[in-house]
Amino acid sequence: MGACQGAPALTEQQAEGKHLYQVRCAHCHEENDLALKKVPPDLHGLFDRKTLPSGIPATDAAVRQNVLAGRGMMPGFAGRFTEEQMAALLAYLHTGLR
Repeated sequence: MGACQGAPALTEQQAEGKHLYQVRCAHCHEENDLALKKVPPDLHGLFDRKTLPSGIPATDAAVRQNVLAGRGMMPGFAGRFTEEQMAALLAYLHTGLR
């Protein structure tokens, strides 16, 4: 299992975040396997943009709020992520999802 050419290896925290993303987020944000009529936004390069798809500033606090409280069709995940898991997920989102 090598990293992408030229990309630094994920830290332990980012790797944990990648696992959490794959288990809890990707089925909607990547595969849309629930066949949602409104396809969830692509989160690749999320923090490379100034704003989130909703138009609010792309900050850790805004992303944390969206994940925990939900937004639009997305359910809230409050109580389903520990603080450490939330930090790991944010760390992974900051990699651009590599």
